[in-house]
Amino acid sequence: MTAATLHLRIFLPTGILLDTETNRLVAESPAGCFGVLPRHIDGVAMLASGILCYGSCGYAAVDGGTLVKCGDEVRVSTPQAMLGDSLESLISVVSERFRVRDEDERLTRSALARLEAGTLRRLQDMEGWPG
Repeated sequence: MTAATLHLRIFLPTGILLDTETNRLVAESPAGCFGVLPRHIDGVAMLASGILCYGSCGYAAVDGGTLVKCGDEVRVSTPQAMLGDSLESLISVVSERFRVRDEDERLTRSALARLEAGTLRRLQDMEGWPG
């Protein structure tokens, strides 16, 4: 590896999805897109569900996660990811799979909060419950 390249690895819970050399990387965080080049400062970023672009034509759909750059290594840890040859094919994966799942999780959290609030109200209504 030369000083002008990055060693990129994408980790999934089941193993390593990608282990390659690249000269650049573009990723998406909740705050927006950002780029990583070989001589950039080290850092950590939370990733949004989206497309990670590396090199001149490499693409990976990632389902959120964490990106860590340390020296010439970039490590991405994500619960789900998929490699693709074209940006168009992965855009549909992100919108159909990852973002729908995010909405389902939001709805589940909301339902659990309502259930918890209802349980607390019933406990307070019981005779002798302080409140």
